[in-house]
Amino acid sequence: MPFPVANTGGFSSCPICVSAAVEEGGKGFRFELDWHGERAAAFVIRYGGRAHAYLNRCGHVPVELDWQPGEFFDVARIYLVCATHGALYDPASGACLGGRCNGRGLVGLPIEEHDGHIYLIEEH
Repeated sequence: MPFPVANTGGFSSCPICVSAAVEEGGKGFRFELDWHGERAAAFVIRYGGRAHAYLNRCGHVPVELDWQPGEFFDVARIYLVCATHGALYDPASGACLGGRCNGRGLVGLPIEEHDGHIYLIEEH
C-alpha cells in the first residue's frame, strides 16, 4: 500500500489509483490492503457517477468476484457478479440482489475522491 498522504484525527488517506483508472460501468481497479491483520484483495469500480470500493470477496464463500482481472460487472454492466457462483450485487451499495449470496452483501470500504485520485480512508 502506498504511503499515507494525509493523517488527521486518527485517519489517514492512502492513494489507490487515479480517478481515470475506473470508468462508469467499466473495468475495476484491483488493489490490496491490510484487513484485520492480513492482506486482502479489494477493488474500486465506478457506478452512478461515483467510485465505490469493496473487499474482493463473495458474500457466499470467500472467493474473488472478478471473472477476468478487474472485470466485476455482468455483461449488461448493471450488476456486480461473482464469477464462481453467479451471485449478484448492487454496484452502489454492495447489497446482495440474488443468487447464492443469501442476503450477505459485499464489504464496503471507505474511500474519497478528489484532485484526480481515489483514496482509501484508514483508521489508526
